[in-house]
Amino acid sequence: MNAPGRLPLLFLDVDGPLIPFGPRVGGHPVYPEGTRPAATGHPLLDRIDPALGPRLAALPCELVWATTWADEANAVIAPRLGLPALPVVAWPAPSDEDGRDVRAGLHWKTRTLVGWAAGRAFAWVDDEITGRDRSWVAAHHDGPALLHRVDPGVGLTGAGLRLLDDWLRTA
Repeated sequence: MNAPGRLPLLFLDVDGPLIPFGPRVGGHPVYPEGTRPAATGHPLLDRIDPALGPRLAALPCELVWATTWADEANAVIAPRLGLPALPVVAWPAPSDEDGRDVRAGLHWKTRTLVGWAAGRAFAWVDDEITGRDRSWVAAHHDGPALLHRVDPGVGLTGAGLRLLDDWLRTA
């Protein structure tokens, strides 16, 4: 349980959860030009559903970018969603430990996110989460944690948002 007044964290990946990709029957929805800022040259940005922004902002948490987009997520993704600038997880340089983790099936983000949370309740939305990540977090994180794997072909859905909302309200 979080200390009074401290909301849980919600770590957000971009590629897969917010920008769906991969095979999808019928293709992906593309959102009209008028619903987003000017194009930046990334071919999949039109797949970002602007309706996700208000739904994410309404969640009882502190949103944090956990993506290789880094600060660019605030410049490119946040405006498309109508979100303010969010904190950004800074990824450390790859280490030998990271290489061992990846070979053992642990996602390269897992250790950093647990360290960033520092015992605080958190949810993590990503399309590459595995059971190994869940087990490692359960063994190394003192607070509640929800690791929500998103199908990268579909992205974050209404059902996923409801799951997050329910969990965040009890974390």
